[in-house]
Amino acid sequence: MAEDGAVDYYDLLQVSAVAEPETITRVYRLLAQRYHPDNRETGDEGRFREITDAYRILSDPEKRAKHDVARLQRKQDRWRLVSAGAHTENDFEVEQSYRLTLLEALYTKRRLEPHAPGIFALELEELIGRPREHLEFTVWFLTQKRYVEHDDNSRLQLTVEGAEYLEQNYLVRQQQRQLRASNETG
Repeated sequence: MAEDGAVDYYDLLQVSAVAEPETITRVYRLLAQRYHPDNRETGDEGRFREITDAYRILSDPEKRAKHDVARLQRKQDRWRLVSAGAHTENDFEVEQSYRLTLLEALYTKRRLEPHAPGIFALELEELIGRPREHLEFTVWFLTQKRYVEHDDNSRLQLTVEGAEYLEQNYLVRQQQRQLRASNETG
C-alpha cells in the first residue's frame, strides 16, 4: 500500500480517525486473527496485508500524521468537486447512468467470482471513478430498491432483483438505441 494517503487506513481498520493507539492495536489484532492466511475459515491474505499496512501507518505517530494530512486534503478536494458540480450531480440521467454502471460492476463480479461476489466501497470508488461521497446516494437508492445489499464484511453485492433490473434495463436501452438509429437514418 502506498504511504501517500491514497487509501483511508481508518476505514480499512474500521476505526475512527480519533481512535486512541490502544484501540487501533486492539482492533488490528482482532482483524489480523480473522484474516490471517493460516485461519482456514476466514483467512484472506490480501485483506491481511491491507490491514497490516494500515496498522503499520496508524501505529507510527509520524506516519499517522502524514496520513491524516493527506486524508483531510482528499476530503476537501472531494467536497470541492461536489460544490463545483452541483448542477451536474442533480441531472437524473447522470445518476441513472451511475446506478447502471454500479450494477454492471457488481453483476460482472458475481458472474466471474460467484464465491466472492462482493466489492468494497473503496474498490467501487476506483472502478467507477467517483468519490465515495458521490456514490452514497446511488448506493442508498439501490439498497432501498433491494437491487444491492451489504454482506457480512460490508462489501456491496448484487441481488437477484438487481440482476433482473439490469437485464431488463439493458434490453430497454438497446431498443431505444435501435429506435434512435432508425430515426436518424430514416
